[in-house]
Amino acid sequence: MEITEVRVFPVDEEKLKAYVTITIDNCFVVRDLKVIEGTKGLFVAMPSKKRKDGSFKDTAHPLNNETRDLIESKVLAEYNKAVKNE
Repeated sequence: MEITEVRVFPVDEEKLKAYVTITIDNCFVVRDLKVIEGTKGLFVAMPSKKRKDGSFKDTAHPLNNETRDLIESKVLAEYNKAVKNE
């Protein structure tokens, strides 16, 4: 699997820093990933949907830590480039 495109859309909110869209292998798009400032630094949250009980359920997510780490490292690298160029 290769992440072939990352588009970063910075926002000006306290914890939410950006929305991100990624393209995988030039043929599959995942929208609404979020770059969030947590207590231990920046992290990437997967797209999610609010449930009736108020909790959130991921609508798309990696099945293992290796893939999660790949996505997070690529997204955060592109986020850092985007905010540097503002």
